[in-house]
Amino acid sequence: MKFAVWLHLLGVVVWVGGMFFAHMALRPAAQALPPPQRLPLLAAALSRFVAWTAAAILLLVASGIAMIVLLGGMRAVGVYVHVMIGLGLVMILIYGHLVASPLKRLRAAVAASDWPGAGAAMTMARRLVGINLVLGLVTITVAVLGRG
Repeated sequence: MKFAVWLHLLGVVVWVGGMFFAHMALRPAAQALPPPQRLPLLAAALSRFVAWTAAAILLLVASGIAMIVLLGGMRAVGVYVHVMIGLGLVMILIYGHLVASPLKRLRAAVAASDWPGAGAAMTMARRLVGINLVLGLVTITVAVLGRG
């Protein structure tokens, strides 16, 4: 069980910590750069981040399932676990949308040096990351305070 908890926390640190860094540190610092420098940097950083996030999601899902099984199944876990699962599923859907739409448009616009298009795609990506960051922090709160 401890190993599953460690894997779960590792996934949370990578995903939520990465979103916090990107949203609160990288993006504001990159704002000083002109679009032809800023947008390729952010596109490259976001591309690398979503790859790590995919691994984190796999860890979170696998370790979450393992912990639920070890605790006796869904009926044996508290309501807070059900809330965490729901929030996690919403986060995964937002992540999927981020990768399939704004990030795809961002990469294409950067490749074409279409800075207005890249800026619009980056704005949408930033909003989705911001929403997921809030959801991730709420999920952490539910995990810690929900245990009773």
